Amino acid sequence: MYVSNIKVAQGLPDTRHKLVEEGKFSTTAILFDLNAATIKPESAGVLKEIAGVLNEYKDFKVKIIGHTDTDGTDAANLTLSQKRAVAVKEALVNDHAVDAGRIETDGKGETVPVGDNKTKEGRAQNRRVEFVKN
Repeated sequence: MYVSNIKVAQGLPDTRHKLVEEGKFSTTAILFDLNAATIKPESAGVLKEIAGVLNEYKDFKVKIIGHTDTDGTDAANLTLSQKRAVAVKEALVNDHAVDAGRIETDGKGETVPVGDNKTKEGRAQNRRVEFVKN
């Protein structure tokens, strides 16, 4: 018997390790409606995972920072990134019983890119949410 063409899926980074030990976790897996702060349902898994870490480490405080790509104006992107960070906080508090007093929010708009905004892939990398240990 001969088996070929096997692919092994690479798992998501260990959220607990990234957030607790490295002090920072960045994800593009929290998705929003276009030009809105409405979180898409397919983001539930990563939100649950992050909430699990926050609920396990009760003394842990975090800042949620929203980022956008360069589509739209600077001012609109800054406001959108701030609203998205607040939406993530609200989801963690309302849906996963994380204490709101442990979470700050901020938005950076398009000012801190990690990818090339001239490509579709780069723009997707820039539309992210970061969790930074306080």
